[in-house]
Amino acid sequence: MRIKDHPIIDFQRGKQVTFSFNGRQVTAYEGETIAAALHAAGVRVLSHSHKLKRPRGFFCAIGNCSSCLMQVNGEFNVRICITPAREGDRVEMQQGRGEIVEKT
Repeated sequence: MRIKDHPIIDFQRGKQVTFSFNGRQVTAYEGETIAAALHAAGVRVLSHSHKLKRPRGFFCAIGNCSSCLMQVNGEFNVRICITPAREGDRVEMQQGRGEIVEKT
């Protein structure tokens, strides 16, 4: 679900891009975040709590919480609510806390 018509805001959408989410193709618009594209595609569960395994959805949308951490192109703990979708990205739901990799 995407807002197409709005009485005040004019949506200037970029070109369409396609990325994969858990092996499924998802369409986004250039400049749109991964989380927004997943939400538009009907994906409501983005992760699960570590301890009780309860589903987590789109929450803060500004990169402050950890509800949207996913693995993007092999990198763990990416906040998809602030990460733009790009053509060919591989996005996967992250199990647990993910690997901690030191960047040098």
